[in-house]
Amino acid sequence: MKKRLKGFFQRLARWLNVREMRQHKVKAGVYIVIRLILALLIISGILNGKWENVMTCALTLGLLTLPLFVDRKLSVALPSVLEIIVVLFVFAANVMGELGAFYEKIPIWDSILHAVNGFICAGVGFGLTDILNRSERVKLSLSPMFVCLFSFCFSMTVGVVWEFFEFGADMLFGKDMQKDTVVTVIHSGLISGKPNVIMHIRDITSTVVNGENLGVNGYLDIGLIDTMKDLLVNFAGAIVFDTVGWFCLKGRSAGFLRNFIPVKKQ
Repeated sequence: MKKRLKGFFQRLARWLNVREMRQHKVKAGVYIVIRLILALLIISGILNGKWENVMTCALTLGLLTLPLFVDRKLSVALPSVLEIIVVLFVFAANVMGELGAFYEKIPIWDSILHAVNGFICAGVGFGLTDILNRSERVKLSLSPMFVCLFSFCFSMTVGVVWEFFEFGADMLFGKDMQKDTVVTVIHSGLISGKPNVIMHIRDITSTVVNGENLGVNGYLDIGLIDTMKDLLVNFAGAIVFDTVGWFCLKGRSAGFLRNFIPVKKQ
């Protein structure tokens, strides 16, 4: 029995990455606090029958194991700063954004997360090219410009795929991941009813559906503006990273950028 308990706790320690986290107290603290919060939310969800909340927290716990999977299975080391940001990002998106309704309470919450996502994914793409450049098995040597271009394209591709996911969730499961936007001006060729004629409708004060006023002070845009805004801030985050990355590569000094670039373990 003692051997089984000892084996269980050893496996648990490996899963929690205890040995490595001892070397970085801030990272250890972040993991402990977030896992504790998630555990409490899961218990609360079970007791109150909020199974969707339970599933969201369980999914978040699963996502928190990704850095460990990348480290052990792919032999890629994530800098502690990047790992902390990734963990906080997952928590901010899933728990604070969805369960805490931060997307509704703080209008720029979604934009902040997408900008951070653009920055992080650009760092991941940057790291991938650096790993390939240094690999003896892959004959590849990219110039700083192409490294930054690949990093930028990688970040934007991740952003686009995420928007596909949001659209799919809304269409297939009736979710509202693509948040609505209220606008007071629309430009439409469909409404005009004439080919190549655009009707401009301004000073819109209400939206009426099936004869019922929805109580919004303008026209209800269904997801399009939110999607484009998300891609724009993702674009901005990627541009910021790759601009700094280009100067670092030209000067052969990664500087603070090392905190955001995964590297191949020796």
